[in-house]
Amino acid sequence: MCDELTAADNAHFLMSRREFGAGAAAAGMVALLPVPANAAEIKGSDVIITTPDGSCDAYFVAPATGKHPAVIVWPDIFGLRPAFRDMADRLARSGYAVLTVNQFYRSTKAPFVKPGQGFDDALKAQVGPWRALLTPDATTRDAKAFVAWVDGQKQVDRKRGIGSTGYCMGGPMVMYTAAAAPARVHGGATFHGGGLAADGLIALVPSMKARWLIAIAENDDGRAPGDKDKLKAAFAASNQPAEIEVYKGTMHGWCPPDSQVYNADQANKAWDRLLETFKTL
Repeated sequence: MCDELTAADNAHFLMSRREFGAGAAAAGMVALLPVPANAAEIKGSDVIITTPDGSCDAYFVAPATGKHPAVIVWPDIFGLRPAFRDMADRLARSGYAVLTVNQFYRSTKAPFVKPGQGFDDALKAQVGPWRALLTPDATTRDAKAFVAWVDGQKQVDRKRGIGSTGYCMGGPMVMYTAAAAPARVHGGATFHGGGLAADGLIALVPSMKARWLIAIAENDDGRAPGDKDKLKAAFAASNQPAEIEVYKGTMHGWCPPDSQVYNADQANKAWDRLLETFKTL
């Protein structure tokens, strides 16, 4: 389950969507996200978070009044960008204080992709060295810093647990976050996450204390059909509720609204399941 392994599949699929791809590249097309019923008024701002490794640029948004459970969002390989700001706003309108981070802050500020850019050779070459710095130890340090930061915000209800979401390469980062702060992180959700069933991550599952949503792209499952069973067994053995599902008809990357393989119906289904998963934070 990773970007490199599904790029060829997605490219083949996109040949039938050439006009959409060209429009996206020209205009930076982003699908309009639904506004939740009884949407809260929100307030967002760019923030800088001090970590042991430097200064991380991020986007923080929350309902304009009151205290709310926090959610830490790890973007996909394309990083923090307008689509992920829109997704953060949508989640905040449903009553959450949302921090979306630039996980590549050691190397670059966000955004760093061009509108409509796919996971091409140029992006692989650019991001590869940045990604190499995101070791398990580095991600764990970041996760602890982000948890401490949200807990210090006046909009965050510390009597409630924290949730974390991750997309593509951000999926494992959710698991590292849950393992880094099990007393605070009570919910995790991954969408077309890459490498979730790696032995190192599975070994961390017993140290987590969260409710889980694992939404798997159909073409990712086709490449690694045993991963979902390995995850189900690990979460069951540690008595953590886990909803693990392959979303039919989806391609790796189907959830962000600027994705060339965006599947609105299945993305909205996954979003509804996310809200259900985080109800008990």
